[in-house]
Amino acid sequence: MWTKTHTIEAKGITAAQVWKIWSDVSKRHLWDIETESASIVGAFERGAIMYINLKDGHKLKMELVECVPNQKFTDLYKFPLAKMYGAHSVEEIADGVRISTTFKIEGPLSFLWRKLVVEKVAASEPEQTELLIKLAASV
Repeated sequence: MWTKTHTIEAKGITAAQVWKIWSDVSKRHLWDIETESASIVGAFERGAIMYINLKDGHKLKMELVECVPNQKFTDLYKFPLAKMYGAHSVEEIADGVRISTTFKIEGPLSFLWRKLVVEKVAASEPEQTELLIKLAASV
């Protein structure tokens, strides 16, 4: 198993503003730099399926395996013989929020998928979080 976490504090925004951006899957491309388009079957809640079309042409099917409004959600993507989790959380602090994203990959071929995909995804997280914060500040 491998994990990588990125955490940042942002002033002047609320958890509800961040949640509004996260939960509007059709606008994911505005903050996720690798996404071309995205959709969701049903509401943004545990068990929902998201379809994400990446700019490189790959298409992903991800499941929301945890979802607590205005606090956190975790998505799951299944590779052959490995699972990748993206755990996203937002918490209120004195003058804003603390946003954390943790990527975790596990399974027999996790070492391979980590090198081929997950390290790149995790490396883009700081830029994506900055875009998320800018969008949240505008709602």
